[in-house]
Amino acid sequence: MSGSSLKIIVVFFFIGHILIGKASAQPWKAKWIGIDLPEGDTVNVWAGFRKDFTIDHLPTKLVARIAVDSKYWLYINDKLVIFEGGLKRGPTPNDTYYDEFDIAPYLKKGGNTIGVKVWYFGKNGFSHKSSGMLGLFFDAQSEGYELLSDSSWMGKRLEEYGTSAGTVPNFRLSESNIQYDARITNENWYKLAAGFVNPGHVKTYGEIGVHPWNKLVKRPIPLWKDYGERAFNDTDITEKGDTLICKLPYNMQFTPIIDVEGSAGDTIQFLTDNYLRYNGGAENIRATYITKEGRQKYESLGWLNGHYLHVVIPKGLRVHKLHFRETGYDTAFEGEFHSSDLFFNKLWDKAVRTLYITMRDNYMDCPDRERAQWTGDAVLECEEAFYALTPSSHALGKKWLYELIGWQKEDGALFSPIPAGNWDSEIADQSLASIGFYGIWTYYMHTGDKQLLIDLFPAIQKYLQLWEKDGDGLVRVREGGWLWGDWGDHKDMLLIHNLWYYLAIKGNQLIANELRYDEQAKEYWLEMQKFKRNFNARFWNGQSYRDPKYTGETDDRVHALAVLADIADEQYYDQILKVFLEEEHASPYMEKYVFEAMYKMQEPTKANARHRKRFSGMVNNGYFTTLFEGWGIGREGFGGGTVNHAWSGGGLTVLSSRLCGIRPLTPGYKTFLVAPQPGDVREASAKVASVRGDIFAGYKMIDDRLYLDVVVPNGTTAHVKLPIGYRKIKLNGRKCTAPIELQPGTWEIIARR
Repeated sequence: MSGSSLKIIVVFFFIGHILIGKASAQPWKAKWIGIDLPEGDTVNVWAGFRKDFTIDHLPTKLVARIAVDSKYWLYINDKLVIFEGGLKRGPTPNDTYYDEFDIAPYLKKGGNTIGVKVWYFGKNGFSHKSSGMLGLFFDAQSEGYELLSDSSWMGKRLEEYGTSAGTVPNFRLSESNIQYDARITNENWYKLAAGFVNPGHVKTYGEIGVHPWNKLVKRPIPLWKDYGERAFNDTDITEKGDTLICKLPYNMQFTPIIDVEGSAGDTIQFLTDNYLRYNGGAENIRATYITKEGRQKYESLGWLNGHYLHVVIPKGLRVHKLHFRETGYDTAFEGEFHSSDLFFNKLWDKAVRTLYITMRDNYMDCPDRERAQWTGDAVLECEEAFYALTPSSHALGKKWLYELIGWQKEDGALFSPIPAGNWDSEIADQSLASIGFYGIWTYYMHTGDKQLLIDLFPAIQKYLQLWEKDGDGLVRVREGGWLWGDWGDHKDMLLIHNLWYYLAIKGNQLIANELRYDEQAKEYWLEMQKFKRNFNARFWNGQSYRDPKYTGETDDRVHALAVLADIADEQYYDQILKVFLEEEHASPYMEKYVFEAMYKMQEPTKANARHRKRFSGMVNNGYFTTLFEGWGIGREGFGGGTVNHAWSGGGLTVLSSRLCGIRPLTPGYKTFLVAPQPGDVREASAKVASVRGDIFAGYKMIDDRLYLDVVVPNGTTAHVKLPIGYRKIKLNGRKCTAPIELQPGTWEIIARR
């Protein structure tokens, strides 16, 4: 990407990131440093950097700004203080993220030592753009003291780290299979009392902004949450031949830890069931360890995931302990859902677990095969997070949207996954979903983050202008780089693209109104009126929506989008319901929209029945704590059939937002709706950890009565809409009539038919 369009896009991007969290006003003084590497030997390289220094007067605060390509572990005075810092690169195709961390609490008067272990991926992936060079930037300044990476640091390659022999991860993954040879390590290289054996002189490359790392953008998401080292229960370890099979509490992101004793030169292998059996159709990540003589403890630092860890132990080794460390995005599971329907309870719980395991550097489709931020997946994940997690999770959605625009091509095209060093193909329908009603507008409604709208709106207009139209105002199919639409068959692509386009301009009409861009808002409104009129005239045949040139079976996806976009008027609902009862072509990705559309049509019982039927296989499977990519596993699924795909968790959103009925009415939940639609679920409740505090809504149906409890946080107003047929209403024991508006507090509503 180059030229004036890049300058415009990057300006938008950096305005947003400055506002995410202002960087220190301190000038940047450090230099990028690195080590000599042989040409052609730059993949999966590990390096150690060390700085010994003396402090006479301890600063109360000393914030270090740390950047690397690709990951680092920070040790201060023998203590590991950051476990896996750094973010996969990058915020734009050229630039690099940096972390901020206050190191003052870990310093002492007198001699101090800082050690930084750097893992340089050295290759591109679907969520990482390699700079092409291993580097470290460390800049810590306070009044009267500076600690800066420069030529005074020591550094060398950590030769004990290498790449496991045999098959390698598929091209989508920037990580390699880590092998650690304990026979040649100096494990104390970063420790105070130890010297740095055979240190080399570091290379200095220049100050901030130097190529190839270029501009530094402050990390917009928290450092990882470290759940600590935990032991496997003895009852969860099974021995099978030379392999110890260790059951994890659930599908998680973790690093394996072993305490073992034996002779030197034996190779231990670490693999998971997601590598051995449920790999989504492609090689992913494993690790190996070569023992030294005696007793030793080792943690393999590249995270894996799965339900079971398989540890292959050569004969003659004695295992004393097997542990694991879970790390993940720093948020909390504060959203809640409970109901009298055990199936939906299980679905919601599995959806949360699947969501969490697909959050780290970026929203990802799956944590094993790709770790890639496909933007259509992120639309669903971001909305799920609003209902399931605390507001710290919102930063990952913000990062996704800024990256999507930060990677915009010179001609205006938007593509994913991003970041990416080896992919640049546009999936048009996913791009439209992201920059419209269900993407950026939904983000805004849950967060109230207007600055993001201001920053990204102009670049979104550039993308929308790429769509070619017919004379009636409807758009033509946009091939992009991959004409996708959804997994599965019977995709009416012309209608899919038109409806996602309409949802995009609907979202941007709302944005233009919010930003008081009156002329653009009016233009979009007029376009929407013309679009709806001509879409219905051209594609509604009296029984269903259909491109006259399309020869496949009627597409249920299309009808869901038409309902949700308000293209389909209520007079069409009976025929559309028939489509939903007869056609089942949507993948789990698009099934969320079908589920939601049926609720919007006031058909909760039939919506629940369809969702139970379609998701029964994965929800009722007792082995997995997560949801699948397709309706089955492997060949029975789609695209390889992973067993942990967050796009399948859209039902979580519908259960909280439609069954329990909690939805923001104004940005940032200043006003919100509580409109339960019980259907055949006699009892349900949900809690949302919103940006304004916890919101709760829970109902019970007993005979002809509805009992509804609502908790309204300070600074908000709830608007309550009761299910059809309930009229005789009491609010905290007093008679009232609709409409019901609730101020902050705890409320009980009793209504009778």
